[in-house]
Amino acid sequence: MKNPQISIVAPLYNESESFPLLVQRINALMDSSPLAIEVVLIDDGSKDDTALRIRQLALTDERYHGVFLSRNHGHQLALTAGISAARGTEALFVIDGDLQDPPELLPEFYKLLKEGNDVVYAVRKKRKEGFVKRTGYHLFYRLLRSISYVEIPLDSGDFALISRRVVDVLNKMPEESRYLRGMRSWIGFRQIGFEYERDARVAGESKYSFKQLFGLAYNGIFNFSEFPIKFMSRMGIMAILISLVYFLTVVIKKMFFTHVIEGFTSLLFVIILFSGVQLLALGIIGEYVLRIFFQSKNRPLFIIKEEIVNREYI
Repeated sequence: MKNPQISIVAPLYNESESFPLLVQRINALMDSSPLAIEVVLIDDGSKDDTALRIRQLALTDERYHGVFLSRNHGHQLALTAGISAARGTEALFVIDGDLQDPPELLPEFYKLLKEGNDVVYAVRKKRKEGFVKRTGYHLFYRLLRSISYVEIPLDSGDFALISRRVVDVLNKMPEESRYLRGMRSWIGFRQIGFEYERDARVAGESKYSFKQLFGLAYNGIFNFSEFPIKFMSRMGIMAILISLVYFLTVVIKKMFFTHVIEGFTSLLFVIILFSGVQLLALGIIGEYVLRIFFQSKNRPLFIIKEEIVNREYI
């Protein structure tokens, strides 16, 4: 397995329960496929025995490539580590370790790749999460598409088959706050969607908390949209216009009427208006400054503690 055609890349974090079924289904896929396939499993600092299971598998089956991170870096960076380590000469097949992304779809994705597409991304036509999550995902993807300067496909996650030349470009992109599905779209080349029905998790619970989901959404919005900054400019203009209307109202009442708006209520209105606009502006600017700050440190995106390739430690 020195020159695999396809690399299946799956980041894992505390996936001990789903691991046996993941391996079983991937083995069945590889045994039935004429393609030379390697599987890159990334342990993202798991606290259960996921790392041990990956290690044992990589040491006994040369088709498996184990990558072990020094700590929990998060899904996007773990996936980045796997993409950088994968050796597939034709393409990389990115899936989730919880089997919500069926590995059995590889032959259909590969067929579309051979038709001249560089990226075959999965489009979720139906999800099995709860109502709140499904609604949140639905609204977010449409919001992002409406404000992004890159055309990011609706209802599409990281599940995709990506050609080698797209992977090579991805590996040259050093963004610290990563949103891989947006980066994949930004690269361009010929891309096509493939609709599928997303399965429920086979075991355990989702490792993405609401806080992490919001962080991922923030990366999508602030990395691929100019809208937040332009929104603040519009808010500033609107605040000025509201203030001018308020000022003219006071002047007209002063000149032509006996009653003039004054006192605590009017002062409170002005303070709240301008303070709210200023704090919102500072918050949005802070999001950009924070990203510049972390990027300027130029630290490595991830740290690989150990790696097992062809049943050997490196």
